[in-house]
Amino acid sequence: MVNVPRLVLAAPSSGSGKTTVTTGLMAAFTERGLKVSPHKTGPDYIDPGYHALATGRPGRNLDAFMCGPDLVAPLFAHGAAGCDLALVEGVMGLYDGAAGQGELASTAQVAKLLRAPVVLVVDASSQSRSVAALVHGFASFDPQVRLGGVILNKVGSDRHEAMLREALEEAGATVLGVLRRAPQVAAPSRHLGLVPVAERRADAMDSVRALAEQVRAGCDLDALLALARSAPPLACEAWSPVADPRGGTAAIAERAARGAGPVVAVAGGPAFTFSYAEHTELLSAAGAQVVTFDPLHDEDLPDGTSGLVIGGGFPEVYAPELAANEPLRKAVAELAATGAPVAAECAGLLYLARSLDGKPMCGVLEADARMSERLTLGYREAVALADNALAAAGTRLRGHEFHRTVIEPGAGASGTDTGPAWGFTHPERRLEGFVRGGVHASYLHTHWAAEPSVAHRLVAAAARAAAPTAGAPPGAAAPA
Repeated sequence: MVNVPRLVLAAPSSGSGKTTVTTGLMAAFTERGLKVSPHKTGPDYIDPGYHALATGRPGRNLDAFMCGPDLVAPLFAHGAAGCDLALVEGVMGLYDGAAGQGELASTAQVAKLLRAPVVLVVDASSQSRSVAALVHGFASFDPQVRLGGVILNKVGSDRHEAMLREALEEAGATVLGVLRRAPQVAAPSRHLGLVPVAERRADAMDSVRALAEQVRAGCDLDALLALARSAPPLACEAWSPVADPRGGTAAIAERAARGAGPVVAVAGGPAFTFSYAEHTELLSAAGAQVVTFDPLHDEDLPDGTSGLVIGGGFPEVYAPELAANEPLRKAVAELAATGAPVAAECAGLLYLARSLDGKPMCGVLEADARMSERLTLGYREAVALADNALAAAGTRLRGHEFHRTVIEPGAGASGTDTGPAWGFTHPERRLEGFVRGGVHASYLHTHWAAEPSVAHRLVAAAARAAAPTAGAPPGAAAPA
C-alpha cells in the first residue's frame, strides 16, 4: 500500500498557470522541510526540469498512453518512495487526453488512477462571477474525479478577488489560493515551450525562489497539505528497473558479479535536455556504467564508450556550437561505424544527420535536417520493422512526436544499407526513422518503462561491442 499524501494540479485549459503554481508549491513545501516528489502528467520533458530544481529530486512523468494505465500508479510509487508529499502537474485541460481515445492519458484519468484530490488552477484574468459556472462544470463532469479546491491565478485586484470568492462560495467551491499577476516569475518560451532549466539555471533558480514566495503569500499551504493527506491508500507495488521479467534479475546479478558492465554514454548539457529518469535507471539496472557527457563542450566520448544514447533537446539552437566541436562529431561517427549501439531520439536524430540548418553534424546518416514552420505533435503507435539495437522486429511501442524540424530524405532512405526504424500504425500509417548497423535514430520519443527489454537489449549490444566474440560482430542486436 502507498500512503504518500498527494495532489494533482489541473486546469481548465493550457496556459492557465499550472507549471507556475505547481513549481511554486513544490518549492514552498520543500522550503518547509518536506520531501516533495515531483511528477508531470503526459510526455513533456521541460516542466519536470523546473520541478527538479524546486524539489532537488528527479522530475518524473506519468503517461498513461506511452506506458499504459496499469503502470501509472507503480511509476508514481517508485518516484514517491520515502517522500512526505507528492505533487502531480497535469497536462492541457483536466479532461483532455489522447485524441479520439476518450479519457486516455488525461489528467483526470491519472488523478483517478492515483486516487488523488484535484486542485483546479483557474486563469481568472478575464472573468468574475462566471468562474463559478466554470468550476461547477469541471467538478460535476466526472463524479469519480474529486475536485478538492481552486487556486485562482492572474487575479487583478482586491475587488476582483472579492467578486471571485463570492461567486465560488455560492457554488460551494473551496478557494485554496489567490495569485496576482506576476510577470517577473514567468519563464521565457520559444518554439517548443518553456526554455529548459539547463539553458538558464541561474535565472531559473531565481524564478523558482520568486514562485515559492508568491505561493507562500497567496496559498493556504496548511489546507493544501491537509487535502493531500486525505488521499486514501493506493494499492499497488512500486515499479522497479530491476524487475523486468525478460531482462532478468538473475542476468543483472550475474553481470554485477563479473564486475563493471559496458560504458553507455548519455548525451546531456543544454542542447540535449530531454530524458526520462527511468531510462538511466534501466540502463544501470541492466548492468551498464552510465556516463553523461556534453556535446557542446566535451571533445571526446567518455573513456571506454561502447554504447551511446542521444535523447531529445534543442540542437537547432546550438547548431553552430555543435558543428564547431569537430573532434566529438568525428568520435561519434567512428563509434557508429564499429556497429556499436547508438540510440538517438529526435534531437539525437538531427545530431547524427549530415547537416542541421546547413551546419555540419556527425554524418552518421546520409540525410540533412532543417527547421520548419510546421509543428509535428502527437501520440503515435509504432512497430519495429527489423531487428535492431533497441527492439526485435515486430516489437510494438507507443510514443510521442514533438518537433519543428524535417529531415530529408525521409525515413530509411539514407544509403543502401539503411532501413526505416518504425512503421507507424496510428493515427496515420507511415515509415519513420533510420536503422543502420547498430544505429537506431528516430523522431519518436518512447518511455522505456513500458518495454524494459529495450534497455537490456542496448546494454547487451554494448557489452558485445566492448568485447567482441568470434561470430558476433560488434553492436549486433541482442535477442529479445
